[in-house]
Amino acid sequence: MSDGKPAQAPRLLIVDDDPNVAPIVERFARPLGFVITYIDNGRDALERMPSLRPDVVMIDLQMPELSGIDVLKAMRAADAECQAILMTGNPSVDTAIEAVKAGALDYLSKPFDFDRLKERLLGVRDNISRREALMDVDADVAARLEFHGLIGRSAVMQELFALIQRVAPHARSVLVTGETGTGKELVARALHARGPRRSRKFITLNCSAVVETLFESELFGHVRGAFTGAADNKVGLLEHAHQGSVFLDEIGELPPALQPKLLRALEYGEIQRVGAVDSRKIDVNIVAATNRNLISERDDRFRRDLYYRLSVIEIHLPPLRERREDIPYLTAAFVRDLSNRFDRTIAGVSPAAERRLQEAPWPGNIRQLRNVIERACILTEGRLISERDLQSAMIGTAEAFTPAQPQRAASAAGADLLTTAQKEQVRRVLHETGGNKAAAAKRLGVSRRSLYRWLDRLDLTADN
Repeated sequence: MSDGKPAQAPRLLIVDDDPNVAPIVERFARPLGFVITYIDNGRDALERMPSLRPDVVMIDLQMPELSGIDVLKAMRAADAECQAILMTGNPSVDTAIEAVKAGALDYLSKPFDFDRLKERLLGVRDNISRREALMDVDADVAARLEFHGLIGRSAVMQELFALIQRVAPHARSVLVTGETGTGKELVARALHARGPRRSRKFITLNCSAVVETLFESELFGHVRGAFTGAADNKVGLLEHAHQGSVFLDEIGELPPALQPKLLRALEYGEIQRVGAVDSRKIDVNIVAATNRNLISERDDRFRRDLYYRLSVIEIHLPPLRERREDIPYLTAAFVRDLSNRFDRTIAGVSPAAERRLQEAPWPGNIRQLRNVIERACILTEGRLISERDLQSAMIGTAEAFTPAQPQRAASAAGADLLTTAQKEQVRRVLHETGGNKAAAAKRLGVSRRSLYRWLDRLDLTADN
């Protein structure tokens, strides 16, 4: 982007019932790099807006059926980020003021002042280019900030990275705390990678995903004949990871009966297979993680002595809402990664989308942010993920963004367009999946129940 042009050609939509206008505008816009579409009426323009995704629209003020002001208001209600220039052969102060209030970038009289038109179009093009350059910079910064998969420029994250580097060479047991989705496993992997056992095994076990009756055998192993079905000796995960590291996720779900055995493994480096008489020596580093406050459990399900032994070193990961300054860098990194994975040319997010990302509560933290960005990358048809793309990416989740309220003055056509835009996204995915609702729901990132609600709400079927 050293030439100051966007990575993709900016798109200009001309809406005018006079066919002589488009060739005149095209003579000035095409040399500036714009791809141009011409539509001769407002209603068709509004219908095609979701698929065209123009960067700027030039709208004639006086057209049959829908006036330029009506089209402008409806367009801005549906996509507040699209720039609009109103054109008229009969200028007046009143209509100029109304156009500006409705969100027009400018109000041009016919015949055109071509210097002014060129200035406006260059402004739109350069704003796009600057935005893409900024996202490139953020992605580059994120790459430099990356620490074993963790990304953070905030002071709290830089301190966390420094702590990991200090304790990794020495810690035998570490407790990582933080909400779901904050990246606790990444911390465990960073501790292993920075420690003296980096060339040895790193084994993970999600304690909430193991059937309680099989837990002891999974963790400590068993001998042949120890129980029905134990046809052979089995090496447990702790023994298998000898001289390496074990990550025990959701340690709070460890059954109480097994907690003394884990404590003994930590304190004495000994484990006993199920059904065995003799103990076996092991040498492992243990990193445990939890999203709960283990020592305040009312039912005392977690032993305090085990907690104190695990938390010789405790590392706390802050929730995303407490490190919002990292969101632009995380977003840029995710967009770059996903754009490459999907073989798409997506430069980043629009300013309005970035504001929405900054304002969101993110109860699911970084995992939720990445999932939303991934869905938006699949849904978007533009070079930048828009606020509308984000809203669509959040459909069906409990943490959905509150949609921006349309302007009170928007016409009925604006309300219709909002529904049309949503229909187009769902209809397109249904078409691409051959009407398979399960596949469509997966593509949209929603449950099938949520998709059925949308089909009913938008009066859609898998066939229309």
